[in-house]
Amino acid sequence: QVQLVESGGGLVQPGASLRLSCVASGRTIRNYAMGWFRQATGKEREFVAGISWGGGSTYYGDSVKGRFTISRDNAKNTVYLQMNSLKPGDTALYYCAARSAGRVPVSSISDDYNDWGQGTQVTVSS
Repeated sequence: QVQLVESGGGLVQPGASLRLSCVASGRTIRNYAMGWFRQATGKEREFVAGISWGGGSTYYGDSVKGRFTISRDNAKNTVYLQMNSLKPGDTALYYCAARSAGRVPVSSISDDYNDWGQGTQVTVSS
């Protein structure tokens, strides 16, 4: 099992940037596809971004394309989410997740991920 801890959330104004980090422990994540999801109050969990286990492929939800960038540093067992041009609609609890079943592709379906962090809150408000 992989333990995931997110950090970097906070309260920012519209147009600002944040970088979320997800540090893994317990196992190396270098062979795992990783994803970021978010859940706003009263809404379903939404796929934000995913990165392949090799790091060569990235995927984004339609609402964040062109503004968010996912990356990984396997040497640090860490995944990042750079968020630019934040909007009030980006307000949510952001979760990091691992497809720890092995070298499987990125998925936008939350049930395909085996391990989850506790989340970090991002609030975008003026």
